Amino acid sequence: MPFLRRLLMAHQKPRDTTDRHRALPVLLFAVVLIGQTAAATDYHAGPGKQLKSPYEVPWHALVAGDTVFIHWREKPYRQKWVIAAHGTAERPIIVRGVPGPDGQLPRIDGERAITPPLLEFWSEERAVIKIGGASVPGVDDASHIVIENLDIRAARPGFQFLGRGGLQPYSDAASAIYVESGSHITIRNCVLHDCANGFFSAYESSEVLLEGCHLHSNGIIGSFYQHNSYTAGRGVTYQFNRFSPLREGCGGNNLKDRSAGLIVRYNWIEGGNRQLDLVEGDDSDEIVRDPRYRQTFVYGNVLVEHDGDGNNQILHYGGDNGDEPLYRKGVLYFANNSVISNRSGLTTLARLSTNEESAVIAGNILYTAAPGGNFAILDESGLVTLSRNWIKSGWRESHEPVFAGRVTARDNIEGDSPGFVDFAHQNFRPAPGSPCVNAGMLLRLSDTHQLTLDWEFAAPRGARARKVQGAIDLGAFESHAPEE
Repeated sequence: MPFLRRLLMAHQKPRDTTDRHRALPVLLFAVVLIGQTAAATDYHAGPGKQLKSPYEVPWHALVAGDTVFIHWREKPYRQKWVIAAHGTAERPIIVRGVPGPDGQLPRIDGERAITPPLLEFWSEERAVIKIGGASVPGVDDASHIVIENLDIRAARPGFQFLGRGGLQPYSDAASAIYVESGSHITIRNCVLHDCANGFFSAYESSEVLLEGCHLHSNGIIGSFYQHNSYTAGRGVTYQFNRFSPLREGCGGNNLKDRSAGLIVRYNWIEGGNRQLDLVEGDDSDEIVRDPRYRQTFVYGNVLVEHDGDGNNQILHYGGDNGDEPLYRKGVLYFANNSVISNRSGLTTLARLSTNEESAVIAGNILYTAAPGGNFAILDESGLVTLSRNWIKSGWRESHEPVFAGRVTARDNIEGDSPGFVDFAHQNFRPAPGSPCVNAGMLLRLSDTHQLTLDWEFAAPRGARARKVQGAIDLGAFESHAPEE
């Protein structure tokens, strides 16, 4: 059973204690906050519950171990809030959507959304749900927060909300969820869409996990500066997510990151100006000084480039603001991904900003629907080791007339087709007899991170165990499909 389906089933029937826990006066919550061992509380909001909606949840008084259950209803909840509180590793603060009878996620709609009156926080215009940074409660950051099973939309120019200053527009940097300042933040099994940025974490965040989410239809028409996801911080992991195309006419990237300790694994990333834009952490010396800054890991993903998408590069690694000392100047480990370009013209796998950026590219399927000569590994610069990949015959090191980089290639398999099960329907699993079957090997690419490749992406979003029989296959999937 896919990972997220098991997760969803586990959360279908939460314990309901609202009949025993009546709403408490604000003064009592203030007393509870003073205690060092406050008892955890379950809050249930929705039809037939003690709290009619998230508006009535005491967001200002959450403590470690509290869980807020938001129950599905037919109409969306038009409410927004901040979580500025501290959970612990053993007792996180959880906001959990309870799905409807057909698995529908509760909808949180930012259009005309109302902020509860007992909250006071800055940057209301930046998000539907903000994490960290409030005057009431008086907490600058947040820790050990989990948000899961919610469908969140409508935080961008063109939509408005009702905050402390009255009816106001969202900013062009708004997002469905905005982590301003927080550590150990998990966003799981959420749908983030129709916003300027789907998800945004700022440079004061750390240990952020985005897992099993669907990000789609975000961006601002005519702009390149808003993305399906835009992260900075120390320690960011994306896994088991589905990234679909941005809103039509939006020029942003699908996943943009300025972090140290970035891991992108087992995702489906389709469309965008680039699928991945991994550049310098220019907002914080702490990010650049983090020992993880010089190593980035991208493995087990499906990356799909459509004909007519913005940039013809699949990924960018290095920097984009011209301050070269801040560029990543490290190693990108790019392993066992399935890269699919449907472009009829030229495709470039990677832009490495300088020759001080390098990439180890191993175990991938690198396929273009165009002739092999239309596919290049690098743009103008960068150092690449290209080994044990399937790649279309006739590929080139670069399309640029002046190429300052270097591609060292060995033990690659070249051909006309990698032998997918059903290319037309995006089943990119190697079919029996494919040259990619049993053609790989588990590589220890780094002393700091072992690429075990235990999982593979499972549609529509989520993951299932990768069942290796014999040697590992090239790309993001094994030829042997595990049982559902």
